Amino acid sequence: MTAGSRGDVAPFTGLGHGLALAGHEVTLVTHGCFEPLVAGSGLGFHPLPVDPRAELESSRGRGLHRSATGPGKMLRAVGLVRAAIARMTDDLIAAAEKSDLLLLAGSLGPVGHAIAEALNLPSVSAHLQPLSPTREFAPPLLGGGHWGGAANRLAGHGVDLAVERVFSAAVPAVRTRLGLPARAVTGRRVRQEQRGPVYHGFSPLVVPRPRDWRSALQVCGYWWPYDRYTQLPDGLWDFLDAGPPPVYVGLGSATVPDPGRLSDTIVRALRRAGLRGVVQQGWAGLEASGEDMLTIGEVPHSALFPRLAGVVHHAGAGTTAAGLRAGVPAVPVPVQFDEGFWADRLVGLGVAPCSVPLRGLTADNLAAALVRATRGYGHRERARALGARIREENGLAPVLNAVEQLAR
Repeated sequence: MTAGSRGDVAPFTGLGHGLALAGHEVTLVTHGCFEPLVAGSGLGFHPLPVDPRAELESSRGRGLHRSATGPGKMLRAVGLVRAAIARMTDDLIAAAEKSDLLLLAGSLGPVGHAIAEALNLPSVSAHLQPLSPTREFAPPLLGGGHWGGAANRLAGHGVDLAVERVFSAAVPAVRTRLGLPARAVTGRRVRQEQRGPVYHGFSPLVVPRPRDWRSALQVCGYWWPYDRYTQLPDGLWDFLDAGPPPVYVGLGSATVPDPGRLSDTIVRALRRAGLRGVVQQGWAGLEASGEDMLTIGEVPHSALFPRLAGVVHHAGAGTTAAGLRAGVPAVPVPVQFDEGFWADRLVGLGVAPCSVPLRGLTADNLAAALVRATRGYGHRERARALGARIREENGLAPVLNAVEQLAR
């Protein structure tokens, strides 16, 4: 069970496919718009009614553009998410009633654990971000960084309080409907309900396991999306063959207030850096034209990224992982929430020269970052070496072992 953008869903197609290959019957429970992602994967699909793109393009969703990442923006997001969860609860229960075990993403954890308790089902937490408080870094959902050990951990507990607000209406309603005794939902209660193992789908080479985490919090390695189509469109092949390796630019599931203006800025930056560009439309609606530019729709990152000189992206968890796996340098352009955290990790690992947040993006600073990323500063060499190590990891194995122990 997962909810959110494509990046919150795609890794679970690969994780589910691996479980299915091991003989388990797996159903992905998420927004109906993502059903094409499971085609050919051997997974069942149970749709949830909320369309995340429509929510982001609503008047409330557009309001998120007006605030920077931080507590204020997170509080604005709370109302949006809270309303969406209330609309999904009936389908979450219906899917759970047909299951023997629930594998729960962080976005649905508390309501999923309440459903599992009511139905007497085992449940396992599977997170794509390090959500548990730690002294080692500030909460990723607030943009990451390092505010000092005590402040980092205190802020982590503050995020728990925000989670409490998200689920404070949904969880009691689930408990009442399924016959559980009523009780208040608090940040402490949420943590107590998830005292079991939590499996994290990112590489310990990218985010080392915090030393102050309890032992049941495991960092597994990445869960790579299932890619049914691994071939690139003919037009993209022709473009790749027509000149030196281009740079990819895409903002994934991020939305922006002025796609035309941003697209023009990106094209000017690429040309000032002397680079060809492959620009993915995505939810931002980016577009570029000319002999040195190509606009594309959805293509498998696993097939495209290894053929590029670099990638410019919003530093979502999934796109960050794809670039690291491909072994190519990056210029992160974080937009909101955990993207600042992943952008900082790319810079810290030496595979990106700097972070260029979208709110401060100009043709000049993007062009300068692109030159540093692609020419002679060691970023490509470090990215290639790190990518080779990441590709050797098996993020599926710990989750498969946990599922099979529960099955026995």
